[in-house]
Amino acid sequence: MKTALTLSGSIRRGSYNRVLQLHVGRKLREAGVAVNELDLADFEMPIFNEDLEPDQVPEAAIRLAELFRSHDIVFLASPEYNGGVPPLVVNTITWLSRQKPSPFRHAVFGIGGVSSGKYGTIWSLSHLRDSLSKIGTLVVPTLLGIGPADEAFDEHGDPVEPAIIRKVGQMVDELTQFSRG
Repeated sequence: MKTALTLSGSIRRGSYNRVLQLHVGRKLREAGVAVNELDLADFEMPIFNEDLEPDQVPEAAIRLAELFRSHDIVFLASPEYNGGVPPLVVNTITWLSRQKPSPFRHAVFGIGGVSSGKYGTIWSLSHLRDSLSKIGTLVVPTLLGIGPADEAFDEHGDPVEPAIIRKVGQMVDELTQFSRG
């Protein structure tokens, strides 16, 4: 059975990106994938600084890297801050990119995000895809940019817009087809 890891780049209570994370996790389960939903608040890491290497690598980075390595699929729901990738996501990727063997080379990745604007994180997802690709990550073609956030989901956490529902299905298909497991 294929395995998936889902996480949100927002640890804020009531985060719409957490809602997206959980929704994609449900859809992956429906596709027959075992899903492990993570909360990045459980993986505290200081702001990356090369002076901390190699003696002070956070235990959380080591544990999270192993989780990335042990899953076939990773889905990351990330907010957009000022048109870019939020600090929590950048810091997490930076710490993980320093772990050996690379935690980005086994799983296939899906990325998406929810924001208050109508462009729905598309700018930051473009930056995120570029960064992940540069460290050897296979990112599926579909990007889930969703906005405006306050109109995006129903009371069950499901997208209300038919085009987004189709894109989620398309991403789940890509993740399950391209994954190595």
